[in-house]
Amino acid sequence: MALALRVARCAAIPANCWPRDRRRLLHLCSSASDKRPTAFCSRNYATKPEAAAPPQIKRNVAAEITSVGKVIYETGWDANKPIEKPKVRTSSSSSPQPAPSKKPEDEKRKELDTLKSKRDQMRDNMQDYIFTRYFNYVKNYDKVLEKNFPKAMQLYRVFFDGVKDFFGDMKRFLKIARIANDSPQGIRALNRQELELYMQMPRDMMKVAPALIGCSLPMVGYAFFPLVFYYPRSFLTAHFWTPQQRSEFQSYYMKRRLCNNKDVFRCLQAKLKATASHPKHSAFAEILGQLGSGTHPTPEMLIDVKDIFADGPYSLLGMSRKHVRNLVNLHGLPSSIFKRHRLHEHAFLVHYMDQAITREGGVHNLTPDALRYSCYLRGLNPDSLSSEAMIEWLRKWVKVSTSIQGEHITLFLHLPILLGYNHPNNWKTIYGKCPT
Repeated sequence: MALALRVARCAAIPANCWPRDRRRLLHLCSSASDKRPTAFCSRNYATKPEAAAPPQIKRNVAAEITSVGKVIYETGWDANKPIEKPKVRTSSSSSPQPAPSKKPEDEKRKELDTLKSKRDQMRDNMQDYIFTRYFNYVKNYDKVLEKNFPKAMQLYRVFFDGVKDFFGDMKRFLKIARIANDSPQGIRALNRQELELYMQMPRDMMKVAPALIGCSLPMVGYAFFPLVFYYPRSFLTAHFWTPQQRSEFQSYYMKRRLCNNKDVFRCLQAKLKATASHPKHSAFAEILGQLGSGTHPTPEMLIDVKDIFADGPYSLLGMSRKHVRNLVNLHGLPSSIFKRHRLHEHAFLVHYMDQAITREGGVHNLTPDALRYSCYLRGLNPDSLSSEAMIEWLRKWVKVSTSIQGEHITLFLHLPILLGYNHPNNWKTIYGKCPT
C-alpha cells in the first residue's frame, strides 16, 4: 500500500524532475518483493539520445592490390629501370652540338709526365739509386765479409756445412735403425754404407753433443764457439773438419791405434803355453813365429787354427783384462765399463760389412774412398797405398771373415795383428813415436 502511494506521488511530479529521482526509483525497484510487477522494473525510460557515428566506407583492399599489380604487369615497369624523362622538342633552328672528342691515352700520359716537376724526378732517381745499391750490398755481403775476414768466414762455412751434414746423417741413422728393428733379418738386411753409418753415428752424436749445446746457449756460445774450433779434434767430428783436417786427424787416430799392436802380440805370445793341449797348438805357434820374423800367415792357415779361439785363454771370456783393454784401443773403441760387450758388437758389425761387400760384388767394386775407409776401419794405414794393394789386402781379410762363425769372434778381433802387423805402412807407425 505504501509502495502504491509513492508511485502515485511520483506520477504527479513534472517530467523535468524525473532525472533527479531516477537513482532512487531504481533502488526501490531492486529492493522490491517478488509481488511487484515485472513490467514496471524492466521498463525502458527515455534517455537523451547519443550522437550517431559517422558512416564508414568499406574498402576491398585485396581487389585494389590485385588491380594495381595487373597494371604494373601490363606496363612492364621495373624499379631498377630508370624513369625515362620526356624528351623536350626543340625548335628546328637549334642545331645539335658535337660531342667532345676523347684524347688518346698516349697524349694523356705525355701530359702527366710534363706535369711532374724536376724535383719529384730527382727524388725518384735518388731513391732508386739508394735502394739498388743497398740491395746489391746485402746480396754480396758474404763476399764482403769473406774479403775482410777470410778466416772467420771459412770457419762459418765449415760449421754451417758441418751442421747440415750432421743432421742429414742423423736422419739417415734413425731411418736405418728403424729398418734394422723392423726387419726379420735385423742388421743383416743393411748394406755396407748403412752398416758403416749405423756403427759410427752413435759415437759422433755423443762426441758433438756438448759442442752443439754449448754454442746454442745465449752469451756462453760467444766464448764456446772459438774454443770448439780451436780444438776441433776433441769437440767436433768429421762432419765439421776440412779436408786437410780429416787427413791429419785420421793419421793421428791411426797412429794411436797401431801403437797397441805390439802389446796385443805380446799377449798372444804369453798365452801360447796355456794352449799346449790343443790340437792346433803347433800350427798357431808357427803363425806367431812368422809374425815375429816379419812375415804374415796366409788366410788358409788362419782358417785352419780358428778353433783355438773358440775357448780357452783366447776366447772373449777367457782373455785377461789387459788383453781386452789393448784390443779396445787397437780397434779405436771408446773406453767404457763393458769393454767385452763393445768388442763383441764391433766384431759382428764389421763381420756383417764383409758379408755385405761379398753380396755387392766383391772388394774390387768399392770406390777409392770406400777402399781407404775399409782399410782404416780394419787396422791398415791406407796412406800412400795404391788401390791394387788395398784390394789385395782386403780380399784376404774378407776371405777369413766370411769363413768363421760366431764362436770364433776373437780370431776376427786379432785379424789386424795376424794380417797387418808387419805391413810396411804399419811398421813405420808401430816403431815410431806414439801420439799421446
